[in-house]
Amino acid sequence: MKLSSLLLAGTAGLALCAAVADIAHATQSSATAQDTMTNETTWPDATAPTPKKVPEDITQHDITRTDNYGWIRDDNWQEVLRDPSVLKPDVREYLEEEVAYYEAMTADLQPLRDTLFAEMRGRIKEDDSSVPSKDGPYEYFVRYREGGNYPIFARRALGPDGEPGAEQVLYDGDAEEGDSPFFSIGTVANSPDHELIAFSNDRLGSEYYTIHVRDAATGEQMADEITSTGGEVVWDKNSQGFFYVERDDNQRPKRVWYHALGDAQDDDTLVYEEEDNAFFLGVDKTQSGDYILLYSGDQITTEFQVIPADDPTARPVMFAPRIQGQEYYPDHHGDYFYIRTNEGDAVDFKIVRTPVDATARENWEVVVPAEDGVMISGMTTYADYLVREERRDARPAIVIADYDGNESEIVFDQPAFDVSYSDGREYDTDTLRVYYESPSQPQQTFDVNMASGERTLRKTQEVPSGHNPDLYTVEMLTATADDGAQIPVMVLRLRDVPLDGSAPVLLYGYGSYGAYISDSFNTNILPMVDRGVIYALAHVRGGSAKGQQWYLDGKLDQKMNTFTDFVTAGEMLVDKGYTTRGNIVSYGGSAGGLLVGAAVNIAPDLFGGVLGAVPFVDVISTISDDTLPLTPPEWLEWGNPITSAEEYGWIAEYSPYDNIKPDTEYPPILATGGLTDYRVTYWEPAKWVARLREEATGGPFLLRMNMEAGHGGSAARFERLEERAHLYAFALKIWGKEEAEPVSHGE
Repeated sequence: MKLSSLLLAGTAGLALCAAVADIAHATQSSATAQDTMTNETTWPDATAPTPKKVPEDITQHDITRTDNYGWIRDDNWQEVLRDPSVLKPDVREYLEEEVAYYEAMTADLQPLRDTLFAEMRGRIKEDDSSVPSKDGPYEYFVRYREGGNYPIFARRALGPDGEPGAEQVLYDGDAEEGDSPFFSIGTVANSPDHELIAFSNDRLGSEYYTIHVRDAATGEQMADEITSTGGEVVWDKNSQGFFYVERDDNQRPKRVWYHALGDAQDDDTLVYEEEDNAFFLGVDKTQSGDYILLYSGDQITTEFQVIPADDPTARPVMFAPRIQGQEYYPDHHGDYFYIRTNEGDAVDFKIVRTPVDATARENWEVVVPAEDGVMISGMTTYADYLVREERRDARPAIVIADYDGNESEIVFDQPAFDVSYSDGREYDTDTLRVYYESPSQPQQTFDVNMASGERTLRKTQEVPSGHNPDLYTVEMLTATADDGAQIPVMVLRLRDVPLDGSAPVLLYGYGSYGAYISDSFNTNILPMVDRGVIYALAHVRGGSAKGQQWYLDGKLDQKMNTFTDFVTAGEMLVDKGYTTRGNIVSYGGSAGGLLVGAAVNIAPDLFGGVLGAVPFVDVISTISDDTLPLTPPEWLEWGNPITSAEEYGWIAEYSPYDNIKPDTEYPPILATGGLTDYRVTYWEPAKWVARLREEATGGPFLLRMNMEAGHGGSAARFERLEERAHLYAFALKIWGKEEAEPVSHGE
């Protein structure tokens, strides 16, 4: 059971503006006309919207800032999440003007967008299916139909000889979509006895999911309907009901409930309610299936309670009380719980174990000790094996051990790659499902025998339009920060791209919450690379590519490292002759949007353009508003500007909305947003674009607002490609490569 983080999200925000000291890299001032690209892109002569200014003075810690665009935030935003039609008319009118302006400014790019979309779609095997996963008498899998936007969840019964029978469709996403303008599937979970399925969906993009239950054999839908949930479903062991998490009106996961089949939602049993707004809730089950795990955590602290899965109405038992700054993640094996934790001085985590009836910390004994620079990022217990994921220097690994301490590592030798595993559906198994890929190599799915180490290739990702890995070079470069930190930068390029500074670079980054952006295979980036664009992924501090300390060195009072690392990565690519100043387009989404927004304020002449997808850019206002859904737990990531003048100063130093350099030429910027996004609220990109137009020169500064979606945009796979095509076409125009032909992959 690899409990995934519930908090790797963006945030939400309000408004502000402050005067902050100028930040410049030493090499920036030395740029010359010879090493700086001049943007001569011609844009249509359309008139940009000029939103009204409603000045609002905001004083914190004796510092007053004025926000002209706070009115764009609808005070009724909670209701907008559930019903977008209630958006205030003046806000809607302004957003629609921005939509029209974007369309006018980029209308000439529609043929290119169509081409990019066709290329991305051509790389997708439309009727693809996953390798089935065995679960008792069935094997479960997901497949798509030709032209379908949503997955089909299905299973096959296994005969006495293990051969699968006929397919049985459990949930058809395309059929379920109906006429909803937005549709997202949260989960499709079969009951342990395989007789029922519980599924959830969201039809607004606000991430309020409704859960329903059906008979797996007949498809008959039961009366059970659970609203305002996070979408997760965890069945009890007896298939009599399930646990779920309720989200309140502020989109906070506050309460865990147990629903007995056939009951009305009002009759559900409250299992646990979290009183601290900084702690979010989750529910999971151990890999053994014997225990329900109630998770409560903020950015740096976790706490678990356990319930026997066969006694779902039992009172939860505290595993170990929360201690600020300490994380632990338990899984079950026989008479013990095994725990991945940073308890003590285990910065990069260790694995301990404790008896099931004595889970207090004083009973924890070390199984796998901590090792500096080697992050234990995941762990699963099986009947005979303990499997863990490790990462060092942005290189992942999987280690398989038995309970006597004998270990073997699944090894791949490439400059940059990704390897991961799936928990699977069974506990008593010798087979581990492993996935391997690199930026140039399509994903391969292996079944690894955990006893012998033998690998069986089950599937290689198919690229229908053709893919020749030999056309590409993958490199892991290193950029050196001013303080000596070594920043890994993955580069994917065509082998024949000249390294004479003439190539454009698309520089991507994230760098928050300890998130790790893997060096994986992504068919969506290939239309850019095939046109001679160098794609670079900067593993900046604030992420965890080099372990937990790499994350700690990029948060709170050290958050500026994230942004200067990104600028340093770009300058390294210039210094090594991969590109020139002004020929880099930066790209980041959510907290990655904060990254690119802060970086362009630091070095506007380094970048030829900025792609900010649902960018978190109005940081002081957001993190100063404790009514917004994600703000309280965010104080541990950024600091608390409400209570601390020092921490206010940290954020004020980099908040993109508040550090725009007046009368300075900025590159073209495209920001996107979603009206029902509760993570990065729609007004953040809207306000950012409005203020860029007011204070900076250059541009253009464009806002593409999705009036019918939330944080992730459309959940339909082909509509997501259309959204990506808009970003890429904008970048290609900046580089003057609208007419560039992609390299041929041959037959």
